[in-house]
Amino acid sequence: MLIFNQNPRYILFIHLVLNDMIQVMLTVILFVIRYTLYKIKFSICCIIILIIVFTTENTPLNVACMAIECYIAICLPLRHSRICTINKTLMLIGLTWVMSMSVVLPDLIVTLATQPLDFFHSQFVCNRHSVFPNQVLVKKRNIIHSVFLVIVWFTIFYTYFKILFTARAASKDSKKARNTIILHGFQVLLYMTKYVGPQLLDVVQQHFLVNYLDSVFAFYIIVHILPRSISPIIYGVRDENFRKYLKRNMLCK
Repeated sequence: MLIFNQNPRYILFIHLVLNDMIQVMLTVILFVIRYTLYKIKFSICCIIILIIVFTTENTPLNVACMAIECYIAICLPLRHSRICTINKTLMLIGLTWVMSMSVVLPDLIVTLATQPLDFFHSQFVCNRHSVFPNQVLVKKRNIIHSVFLVIVWFTIFYTYFKILFTARAASKDSKKARNTIILHGFQVLLYMTKYVGPQLLDVVQQHFLVNYLDSVFAFYIIVHILPRSISPIIYGVRDENFRKYLKRNMLCK
């Protein structure tokens, strides 16, 4: 089992799975709260929203890091062991968390500095707009999302084409890595829809006001659940080592 905690690829994968588990668990809890209690206190809602935003922003960055690791393994195999060390992988994971936190922590600071005291003792429908209502923060969020969109997509496309050219040598591993990058692209495409999510939800609210909650739930399934259900297939079941240990544990061997 040492292969899983000594290999940067598996470390990033495990981090991705844990991150997505937290995100899905909290979003499901939030949906249950919105359908049952409807309104909750600011303090509880703020904690849930902060963690959800952290993990949601972190996932595309983690996928981009995994694409880079795959690119180095295929295109720079002789330098892979020197570049992709355990310490550097952990530092990269820490960097993704710093970038994710930098998205929403300024929102919290601005809200604490600008909102009246009664706001923090009130109850409301728990979502990001309710917790951080300042319109300047909405514009800041859109700008940051655009930057993240460019960075992640550039990383995916660059690594994809590099591996695609390398795969012309027709080696088995390169073909498999190429297919993995293609799946990366599809998965990240689903992740990226969340960056235009607020605009899409506004359109839905204008045209489907009666079924708005149903539309929000469908949006949640497509944008949050579907891409995260692809991760175990891309990085787990398709990997020979992971599949071998998975069969061994499922069959109790």
